[in-house]
Amino acid sequence: MNHRELADTLTRLQLGVSASDLHGSLTGYLCAGGQAGAADWLDALALDADLADGQDDPSLGLLYRYCREQLDDTDLGFEPMLPGDEVAIELRAEALVEWCRGFLGGVGLAGATAVKGKVSAEASEIMQDLGTIAASNFDYAGDEEDETALAEVLEFVRVGVLLLQSEFEAEPVRRRHTPAPSRRLH
Repeated sequence: MNHRELADTLTRLQLGVSASDLHGSLTGYLCAGGQAGAADWLDALALDADLADGQDDPSLGLLYRYCREQLDDTDLGFEPMLPGDEVAIELRAEALVEWCRGFLGGVGLAGATAVKGKVSAEASEIMQDLGTIAASNFDYAGDEEDETALAEVLEFVRVGVLLLQSEFEAEPVRRRHTPAPSRRLH
């Protein structure tokens, strides 16, 4: 699944959220230990939508599996779902801002805010930096420096998410809900 396919699905289902925001929300939720499964993750994200016909849409199940697999990838292949390089840099940067907003919201919905103050200084700093990105408005000169800067911010987000996930997995406080079976395949 790619950004365009997800955006088309969300338009068809009239979900009212961007592809980047939804992927960020689901990633944040799963990263921070959210316990919803493939069948009920949309409800867990508290999306304001009537999905009577779309709840069972196979694309949404695919998105859940895709996101879970990326986060569980032992080769650290996780990537935020954003528009491709063929899309104007302004739109890609705005999608990254939306992704970060969604991610932070998903972390909050998973209950990871309850461990605030109990995570490392590095994790706290990453969360603050993601908040700064989520609140950003970028300026563009339209040159190669913009592309390089966006690539660097994207890599920071990618690595930051993986570091946060490893820290949240180590936090016993996040297990307030009934523990789910292991997500990892052996």
